[in-house]
Amino acid sequence: MEKSSRSQSSGSSFEAGSYDPALQSKMRSVRMIDSARVGTTALALLMGLTVLGVSGNMLHVYQETHVASQFQLPLWPEQFNIRPTVSLVIGSTIVLVSNIIALCFSQVQSLRSKRTTHTSLTFLAPFIGVAAALIAVIFYYVVNTSEVIDTFVSWTCRWKDIPMSQQPHWATLCRQSHAGLYLAILLIPVEFVALVLAALQMKVEKEVEREGKGRKTPVLP
Repeated sequence: MEKSSRSQSSGSSFEAGSYDPALQSKMRSVRMIDSARVGTTALALLMGLTVLGVSGNMLHVYQETHVASQFQLPLWPEQFNIRPTVSLVIGSTIVLVSNIIALCFSQVQSLRSKRTTHTSLTFLAPFIGVAAALIAVIFYYVVNTSEVIDTFVSWTCRWKDIPMSQQPHWATLCRQSHAGLYLAILLIPVEFVALVLAALQMKVEKEVEREGKGRKTPVLP
């Protein structure tokens, strides 16, 4: 009888603690921050996918239509700098992979339950994304300083008013080259926001776990 009473008292204590207003408020904050972080991560993933798509397509068109200089009327100059676009492909690929992994560990319950790995990736993925996007954009401008050697932007936009019945379509490639660069630049603040949200989520989660220490049931899912 006494054991039953103690068990009931313990259960009542846990139940009362579970509905502590301050703790419940922080748990709601964790869920809101997590939703915002997941949304920002998904946005960064889509942006990275777009950058990869347009930049990869430009390289593909170049490889398909580029001919050696001895051919008559070559479509591309003999000296042509593709490194800026390659940097966007590499950077967007890293952003894409890191965000896919982060979303998997956030949305798949079997992976999310691995608390240590999930917490680490929550912060690590946007950090890698910021670094990859920043390095790609910096490298893009560093290797794009020549006023003599053309790049995709300078060459395709120069001929954008010339209609083409087949590849390369200069106007389309010109728009794609600008879109890839601008999205890569926008990826930096988007990934930074995801990084800030991840840091804030980790902070609030630690506060919740500290306040819920000693409970029989984990406070966080």
